[in-house]
Amino acid sequence: MKYDILYRPVYSLLRVEMDVGESISAESGAMVTMTPNIEIQTSARGGLLSSLKRSMLGGESFFQNTFTCKNGKGAITFGPSYMGDVEHIPLSGEWMVQGGSYLCSTSGLSIDTKFQGFKGIVSGESLFFLRIFGQGDLFISSFGAIHPIDLQPGEEIRVDTGNLVAFQQGVSYTVERVGGIRSTVLSGEGLVLRMKGPGRIYIQTRSPQSFIGWLYPLLPKPQQGH
Repeated sequence: MKYDILYRPVYSLLRVEMDVGESISAESGAMVTMTPNIEIQTSARGGLLSSLKRSMLGGESFFQNTFTCKNGKGAITFGPSYMGDVEHIPLSGEWMVQGGSYLCSTSGLSIDTKFQGFKGIVSGESLFFLRIFGQGDLFISSFGAIHPIDLQPGEEIRVDTGNLVAFQQGVSYTVERVGGIRSTVLSGEGLVLRMKGPGRIYIQTRSPQSFIGWLYPLLPKPQQGH
């Protein structure tokens, strides 16, 4: 299976070339184009309970589409639902992916949800990460461009909760305030994740929450009835 990521770093489009029998699974609505020799099968990946948990708690779609090349060579393209980039992770082990950042993956990978516990409640973000594990190819998407950060053992970095995309197994984190109560309330920064290596993390250069906060005052307000 060959792939190419076009039009980076924003409005990116993932193009995958497939041989006979190769398959790739994606979020509902992610497919943009596909050749006629590729068949689609829609199912609750991992079973009913796993799909329900992933949908309700992880922020992903309940059903996933699996695309299989039936004869000859085929090609399929995928696009994120927002203005952003796509990154390929050759996965062997485990990664945590923020809800909404999963795009597609090959058949050797499994998807589950992982509870953040009190950390998630405090951060105000999703209470669950997507836990993706196994061996295969994972493609994630971002809002804005994707920036990788490689942390050495014991090295730490603070990441805004809205800018985290994914992190590798071995990276630990805690949720903390930027400063004191006054700074947390008035700085506009709020809470951050304190990430500790070793491992790689991916961040996105734009925060969906900040964008929504900027956009909301510009939207037309509903008219009051007379």
